[in-house]
Amino acid sequence: MHIAQKFEALLETYRRPDGRKWSGQEIDETTGGLMSRSYVTNLRKGRIVNPGYAKLAAMAKAMGFAPEVWFEDSLGEGQSVGQAEESRGLAGRLEHLFEVVRNPQTGEPYTSAEVARMTLGDLSEEDVESIRTGAIGDPTVGQVAALASVFGVEPCYLLDHMSPPLLDEELVQALRDADVRDITRESSRLLDGERRLVLGIVRQFRDQKAAPSG
Repeated sequence: MHIAQKFEALLETYRRPDGRKWSGQEIDETTGGLMSRSYVTNLRKGRIVNPGYAKLAAMAKAMGFAPEVWFEDSLGEGQSVGQAEESRGLAGRLEHLFEVVRNPQTGEPYTSAEVARMTLGDLSEEDVESIRTGAIGDPTVGQVAALASVFGVEPCYLLDHMSPPLLDEELVQALRDADVRDITRESSRLLDGERRLVLGIVRQFRDQKAAPSG
């Protein structure tokens, strides 16, 4: 299926909560300009035949479906993001890591090129991108281990579909804040006892805020 046809099918299937199709302007605003109104128009008209994965992922997030749906032959019969979490496979779990694990130097998500360099030759940028999109659906054990090492998780996280998500939605949203990321980064360098002390202080602030006044 041509990308323009696939896009039209997705627009028809994954509508806005009020039942309307997404407009180019709405997609532009929801993706923060990553998918501009003109880009959406050109994609629908078939003028863009090979959009970048970052743009496809941004549109998928805005419209409420898993990024890998772009690359499926069918549309998953209206599969929602929540349903996709249960069956997203290795590509979806890897994309989840790209979303929640940030580069400590920039505070931004890692790029495929950065991850490839961090694997010290085990994976090329093309390999990483192919695993993210699902084009490589059965990577080698060495490749999986290299990816897991980069993101600080066990290889079984990427392979075991029964494993829970690495972070829940509340934590994903919290980690978008620079101060939260700084606190997390600094506390990770403390000893266990020191971390527990910091946690106790944070909980004291929480309890004081929750306590009724007067």
